[in-house]
Amino acid sequence: MKIYLTGLLILGTSYMLSAQAGSPRNDTIRLSLKDAWQKAEEHSRHIRINTIDADIAEAEVKDAKRERLPEIEVKGSAEKASNIPIYENGIFSKPTQHEVIHTLYRAGADFYLNIYQGNKLNLKIKENQTLQKIKDIQKEQAVSDIHYKTAALYLDLQKTFIFRNLIQQDIADQKVQLKEIQALYKNGVVLKSDVLRIELELSKRKMALVTIENDILIATQKLNIILGIPDEQVVMPDAPFNEWNESSTYGEYVKQAMDHSFDYHVSEQQTELSKIKLKQVKANVSPKVGLYGEFYYANPQIFLYPYNPDWYSLGVVGVKASFSISSLYHNTHKVKAAALEFEKEEEAHKNTEDKIRQQVKEAYLRYEEALEQIKVAEINVVQAKENARIIKNTYFNQASLVTDLLDADIQLLQTKFELEAARIMAQNNYYLLQNITGTL
Repeated sequence: MKIYLTGLLILGTSYMLSAQAGSPRNDTIRLSLKDAWQKAEEHSRHIRINTIDADIAEAEVKDAKRERLPEIEVKGSAEKASNIPIYENGIFSKPTQHEVIHTLYRAGADFYLNIYQGNKLNLKIKENQTLQKIKDIQKEQAVSDIHYKTAALYLDLQKTFIFRNLIQQDIADQKVQLKEIQALYKNGVVLKSDVLRIELELSKRKMALVTIENDILIATQKLNIILGIPDEQVVMPDAPFNEWNESSTYGEYVKQAMDHSFDYHVSEQQTELSKIKLKQVKANVSPKVGLYGEFYYANPQIFLYPYNPDWYSLGVVGVKASFSISSLYHNTHKVKAAALEFEKEEEAHKNTEDKIRQQVKEAYLRYEEALEQIKVAEINVVQAKENARIIKNTYFNQASLVTDLLDADIQLLQTKFELEAARIMAQNNYYLLQNITGTL
């Protein structure tokens, strides 16, 4: 069993060395977090979809503005007409044929320019502009979400590399300590059980190293997927860094959220959208006024009597006005429904504001909690080191048991793990707080 665990340790160590030095089978790349963000943005289909949605919304705004231009139509026709039968002695008698001009041609153009329709066109443009703002915000939110997701995976990979270094250093220390205890056993100072206990704990450490090596492979694959690189690609993150602001208060983060939060501004625009729709419904009870015109060439001339087979042209320009009487009673409940929808969106916006403040509060407290954990963990590491030193001296002076020695070593390793985990968690919570406030 020990030979098997030792073999796993050798494999894990060789993997670490090949990842650092560059494997002949897999290229190793070292990525900073900003590089990872850039790759994730380029690969993200979610961002691509939101970008297309934003482009569509922009095109719809331009299309709505083009509706201000007059509607122009070009048309033409060529027709054949028969003689006109005239039944002078009744429908059952033989008619006489009245000769007509049999071939008719017509070509021309007409236009219509909307002058007033209850401001509906301007409201439609404003509606599309509001929808475009929503799509732009959602696009920015998609980028921020990808940044946070990438950061979380990147930090998780950083943490597993740190844990591997800690466990490897601890295994090396345990081997040295084992040799010292084996020497004491040969001299008859300690019991065989002490040697066996140390060997057992060393085997557990080696198994923990195998688990951590697998954690590195799993974390690497998760990060590679979001970066759009092959699963087998070896990614080496930069050394851990502390990128946070301990001076900002909860009130400042709430203010940032109200200024930049994606959910807040989407809700704000949706409220504005329902307000525009209410105005559009009210505009149904409005007259419609427009300028129209028509110009055409035709043959024969049958517009005025007497007719003749010559070409002629005619142009007409005028103003059209209409008003729907039925809109006075058809529109009543539509206005009421639109007003209720606007009221609902106002309440939803207030609810979104409450939700964001709650999210900021929770993220801020967890962030402060992680910072406090770092301070506590740093003190714990110092104390655990001193405790391990004391227990080791007393054990080799035969004043304490091997269980005390093992407990002290495990406690020291655990406090080191807790310190590094607290640092990674603080960084993660800071990025989460930025994502919620819309500043990541």
